[in-house]
Amino acid sequence: MYGQALGTLGPTSLDRESTEHYQGEKTMNGINGTVAIVTGGGSGIGQATAKRFAEEGASVVVNDIDVEGGKETVSAIEADGGEAVFVEGDVTDPEDVAETVATALDTFGGLDFAFNNAGIEGASEPSSDQPLSNWEKVIDINLTGVFLGLREQIPAMLHDGGGAIVNTASIAGLLGFPNLTPYVASKHGVVGLTKTAALEFSAEGVRVNAVCPGVIETPMVERTQEEDPETMEQTIAATPIDRLGQPEEIASAVVWLCSEDASFVTGESLVVDGGYSVQ
Repeated sequence: MYGQALGTLGPTSLDRESTEHYQGEKTMNGINGTVAIVTGGGSGIGQATAKRFAEEGASVVVNDIDVEGGKETVSAIEADGGEAVFVEGDVTDPEDVAETVATALDTFGGLDFAFNNAGIEGASEPSSDQPLSNWEKVIDINLTGVFLGLREQIPAMLHDGGGAIVNTASIAGLLGFPNLTPYVASKHGVVGLTKTAALEFSAEGVRVNAVCPGVIETPMVERTQEEDPETMEQTIAATPIDRLGQPEEIASAVVWLCSEDASFVTGESLVVDGGYSVQ
């Protein structure tokens, strides 16, 4: 439930001679000729966002523990004429996170954007029954994984003149949901971490925002539909747009937050939920 303004980045990135980029129809200012990292890029929102970055002309580093899914994303991007590379890595492992950033620098010559998206929903249990192991796993991936990403990505961007980072929170980072204690806590943490990093680094040219998806048609939601179809039906019925969101709709929001069109947006938690949370 699931600056140095960014505008200065365009010429800096476009002057790179190390890569040639996909030349398709462009709709987002300042994305063509840049380099982006997407974690959890092997499926769902991460895969859709990696593809969208590439469509807009960015070279993409796709990170995931899912080797098959990550390579599938890269193959799809390359088939469409884009540039991408896959890095197998665990966002909870500091060395893997550092390697992902190093790959962007070594392969494509810099880092302009990062989408810290990898996450899990964890087990559904009342707070009093939540296993400590589940709490630790969800917090580690969903929150510590974002922190470790920021810790590596921000210095790389500062060295290269600035950039933009988007972290995946959730409407569960703004609201409470029964039986999802670790997930809700982790996503609230992502919102707070995003605001803090934005305060620290926006004046230096690194904007940091979060995206808060509602119920999106991803493998995570598909599992929930199978396990508890009645609750899912109720959730969809409570969404004013009256349907599940699509990964591509979140991808559009993420890429917009990274673009020059959002150059005065930082520390924001952008809700994309079909109106669920406004009721």
